[in-house]
Amino acid sequence: MYQQFYQHFLKANPGKQHFACHSHHYWPDVTRDATLAYWDDSARLVDDKWELVFGEKVPAVQQHIARILKLPDAAQIVFAPNTHEFVMRLLSCFDWSKPLTVVTTDSEFHSFHRQINRLSELNTVNVIRVPTEPFATLPERLEAAVAAQHTDLVFFSQVFFNSGVGIKDLTALVQALDKVTDAMIVVDAYHGFMAVPTDLSTIADRVFYLAGSYKYAQGGEGCCFMAVPKSSEHRPIYTGWFAEFGELAQAKQGQVQYANNGYRFAGATMDCSALYRVLAVFELYQQQELTVEKVQAYIQSLQHSFLSILDEIQHPQLNRTHLLDKQNQQQGQFLTFRFAAEDVARIAAVLKQQGIITDYRGDRLRFGFALYHNAADYNLSCLKDIG
Repeated sequence: MYQQFYQHFLKANPGKQHFACHSHHYWPDVTRDATLAYWDDSARLVDDKWELVFGEKVPAVQQHIARILKLPDAAQIVFAPNTHEFVMRLLSCFDWSKPLTVVTTDSEFHSFHRQINRLSELNTVNVIRVPTEPFATLPERLEAAVAAQHTDLVFFSQVFFNSGVGIKDLTALVQALDKVTDAMIVVDAYHGFMAVPTDLSTIADRVFYLAGSYKYAQGGEGCCFMAVPKSSEHRPIYTGWFAEFGELAQAKQGQVQYANNGYRFAGATMDCSALYRVLAVFELYQQQELTVEKVQAYIQSLQHSFLSILDEIQHPQLNRTHLLDKQNQQQGQFLTFRFAAEDVARIAAVLKQQGIITDYRGDRLRFGFALYHNAADYNLSCLKDIG
């Protein structure tokens, strides 16, 4: 019943079963109109468009995000083109010439994983990686690793990109960490935002929460955000002119100043068409009375139907025994199957030839599910011919 909102993408991809929604989610049709509206506003207002962007569009998107995450202060939300900018801005709050201890997991996305690996080449940076498996004990093991030594930064995902497994009680974990450390706590929520019901109301002043619109917010690339604790007085070295946008007309002298809200972590000029797109998605959700809870229930019904079809087919490889998460820790909007590393690329390629679009990471094949799916349309009969 939701396919009506995705006609442009669906008509552009006839005959395909798109199970890579967790990688690149189809955009609703309203985002095309939003992109054109940004172009028209730019032509009409030229330099004056920034008053519209910062005066109306940014606050509107902030309010929607704050509502979805139950954040007490929408002004603590800041935007950037990608989460790597935020990762670097957060890391630049530290003095890398002095000892820096980072506790993280072995399953973080490349925007953090690559950067922290490079930093760990410095003699002063110590990175402790806690294995995510076994998933059931990860929160306790992460807390123990943080408590074992002085820690400066804790960084972990709400839902892990290479498994779909998530932290079931984010509030409890952050509160437990808060009892053993005063470290900066950062949550990569890219696979959690708009996929998992999330209430940050009691931990908003303790956690930096990163996410964006490329996945389940469905606005495409270019609109990432970070919720910043209101108590933050950090002065990131990597900073841009948006971080003092409200004071640009004032004379600059003395120490560099920062905004007194989330925009202290802002960068510089960005393509704001992404703000228009994600705003259109938020408004569509409200018009259709769609909540994250409703979407999650629909996705879970699709996953159940998909697995039931696999049960009927009884494929020797694509079956429940190869599910990475056999203990039902699943929270994300995709299912992950683990195979021998040499088989994954082959299986994904054969599926693609049959019009079944998936993706893989290492030894893991991922099947994503979305609102533009209808379980009645699933046709996996070709799997019988795939060895």
